[in-house]
Amino acid sequence: MHPLIRKLAVSAALAMAAPFASATVLGFDDIVGPDGHAAMPVNYGGLDWSDAGMSVYTYEQAPFTPHSGQGRVTTDWTDNWPVASTIRFLSPTVFGGAWFAGYGDSSVRFDLYFGGELVASSASLQLSDVPAYLGGGWTGAIDTVVVASDFPASYVMDDLSFDSIAEVPEPGTLALMLAGLGLAGTVRRRAAQR
Repeated sequence: MHPLIRKLAVSAALAMAAPFASATVLGFDDIVGPDGHAAMPVNYGGLDWSDAGMSVYTYEQAPFTPHSGQGRVTTDWTDNWPVASTIRFLSPTVFGGAWFAGYGDSSVRFDLYFGGELVASSASLQLSDVPAYLGGGWTGAIDTVVVASDFPASYVMDDLSFDSIAEVPEPGTLALMLAGLGLAGTVRRRAAQR
């Protein structure tokens, strides 16, 4: 494929993808248990939380300061250290990040996957009782994010942000379409000259 056509196809794909993206921020404020603690719903926010091993709570407890509202998620207690919580997206997604607070002797990071392959890892964020934002560090599509931490129940996560992407034609398909349109324009122009 000619480099110019490839560049045009990629540019067109990116331009076409923008209107199909929809920004989402999950604040966890609508999940409230009778005692301020609740199990994480398996399909909350249109994501698959079945392998996340997380729960939600809404009561005050230092150093687990919420970023907004009162709802936030944390890992359950487990004997497996370090802790890896897997969240799956149901369609290709551009991941933004989330806000974290927790014990100062622990840190968190994101590992981002697409099609079972690790595509990026974020920087590590050292925790404190003041919520801080950790970005995903990747602008491409993913289908899974793993939140990795040193210890179980050492952090809370709040305001998880991502952009779901609707199906957009592959760059090769767009290149063929552009080439076809160019050919049709050439044929029309030559027919008009006769």
